Amino acid sequence: MRLQKLRNILAEKQLDAILVTDPINRRYLSGFTGSAGALVITPSQAFLVADFRYWSQAAQQAPDFELIKLGPSASYVKETLYELLGRLGAQRIGFESTNITYDQYQEWFAHAEGVEFVPTKGIVEGLRAIKDADEIALIQRAIAISDAAYAHVKAFLKPGMTEREVAWELESFMRTHGADATSFPIIVASGPNGAMPHAVTSERVIGEGDPVVIDMGAMVNGYCSDLTRTVYLGEPDQKFRQVYDLVLRAQLAAEKGIRPGMKGTEADAIARTIIAEAGYGEQFGHGLGHGVGMSVHEMPGLGQQSENILEPGSIITVEPGIYIPEWGGVRIEDMVCVISDGVEVLTQADKDPVI
Repeated sequence: MRLQKLRNILAEKQLDAILVTDPINRRYLSGFTGSAGALVITPSQAFLVADFRYWSQAAQQAPDFELIKLGPSASYVKETLYELLGRLGAQRIGFESTNITYDQYQEWFAHAEGVEFVPTKGIVEGLRAIKDADEIALIQRAIAISDAAYAHVKAFLKPGMTEREVAWELESFMRTHGADATSFPIIVASGPNGAMPHAVTSERVIGEGDPVVIDMGAMVNGYCSDLTRTVYLGEPDQKFRQVYDLVLRAQLAAEKGIRPGMKGTEADAIARTIIAEAGYGEQFGHGLGHGVGMSVHEMPGLGQQSENILEPGSIITVEPGIYIPEWGGVRIEDMVCVISDGVEVLTQADKDPVI
């Protein structure tokens, strides 16, 4: 089914073949999880080019692809590619322009004779944006693990711990409760560190009265979850309550208002308008959300510049935030699935910030 959808796009773009080199796209289309290799897909055939390290693995994981064995010489990549394309009679070949380096382009494509290499962008990523039932089930498993890890760490967290201790507790829990890996390096940002949306977890000691932004995710069989919660150690003061309640109101309004057919800009505006009208527009500097699947950041995007159209089957985050230098930040993030009349909220982690 995935290959047929891709072939339909090749026909629309009048491409005789496409070269797929992005590791996640390669896995999505073939099942091959190796760290190197390339796919060549035509209207009727599918090939996986891999070196000696992956021959057995490729045969097991990608049985629907014909294995092309790559020799030991680095220059043999180009020779193998040209030999294969010549055998296929392909004249117009797409390649993933966001994945090929300039050096690779020069070596593989720039001096090709008799063949036109066409840069493409977002073809496979567009297919990945709509999840099937099996993909949704894997993402739900990943979400359940991160939800459970968050509940665990709420009972674990106390003043005097460092951010790294908390992050390790989260990672250990997820890995011992079914996760293959984390979706990304866990963020635990306490006090003023929370003012950085992508803070690097540090040795800072978490104190009573600190807001703490926790951003984490689990990976299950190649599929990711993404969860952010903000907690407060002790009795929250008025400022924290004001900021937290505003972010929560914006998030819930977006989850209620998002519909299929919306542009990412329109979805973003639901939450952004609420935050801006309260005087914090300059402190909400990132987009409302993004797609999640085999990558923790993928199509469709929800932001002020996003023209992506939200379609049923997309799984996206809804994560407004407010960030105040020298004080900290608040971000609340759920994962939701776009359905026919709105969204279904998949994340179940509680939103009571008080520890």
